[in-house]
Amino acid sequence: MPSFDGKVAFITGGATGIGLAAARAVVDGGGRVMLAARRHQVLESAAAELGDAAAFVECDVNTDASVDAAVAAAVARFGGLHLAVNSAGMGMAGAVTAQDTATFAAVLDTNLTGVFRCIRAQARVMRRGGGGSIVNVSSIAAVLTHKWMSAYCVSKAGVNMLTRCAADELGEYGIRVNAVMPSLVDTELAMALTANDEAVAEYLRLIPLARTGKPQDVGSLVAFLLSDEAGWITGQCIGVDGGHTLRQGPDLVDMFRLFMPDTD
Repeated sequence: MPSFDGKVAFITGGATGIGLAAARAVVDGGGRVMLAARRHQVLESAAAELGDAAAFVECDVNTDASVDAAVAAAVARFGGLHLAVNSAGMGMAGAVTAQDTATFAAVLDTNLTGVFRCIRAQARVMRRGGGGSIVNVSSIAAVLTHKWMSAYCVSKAGVNMLTRCAADELGEYGIRVNAVMPSLVDTELAMALTANDEAVAEYLRLIPLARTGKPQDVGSLVAFLLSDEAGWITGQCIGVDGGHTLRQGPDLVDMFRLFMPDTD
């Protein structure tokens, strides 16, 4: 288990799923963590589960002020910031010919611009503190097309390039930036897929290890990348997907057509 003694982490989307799994790994390794998300009750429950080493702050990654205030709250509570995980995100399905511009832009604002807002705030603090490690939660959708999921794919492809650019810029300040790319993981965000037998069967058809992921599968890789054991790794976008990226993205169009049109 990586050691996080004396380290403070800030984790968006930290109350559930992959974010919570990463937070648990940091606490288990002796670190302290500020959980950031939008829902107070869910945050409160997650922080209570993790114990005295955890605190929480409400944060909306869609606004500069909310992100900046949440990062400042982490520093005020724990005295610094060494680690960050940017896990907050949203999914959306829709044909290119049917999706409205506002919806497309909303996905990018949360999944891509939201990560930018977080990196900017986190890196400013880490730079003053002498360095740190940031891990962004991307997706196999960054590198494999997903029919009827163009906004999500584009947002995650952007996260990968943002990760690389930030790593290049921030390396001189001792700040590492990496990303993980999960396939289908059993989280609240993915519930529409994990609860659908047809969707799960399509993913299993494409995953060599023939199972979907668990939050701890991804959280373990995130924890490694955060840790000093990964001290010479930066700018990397690493698949944690049961081998899914060896094949192709899922085709869920028949399922999506049951709920939405092909065109406007």
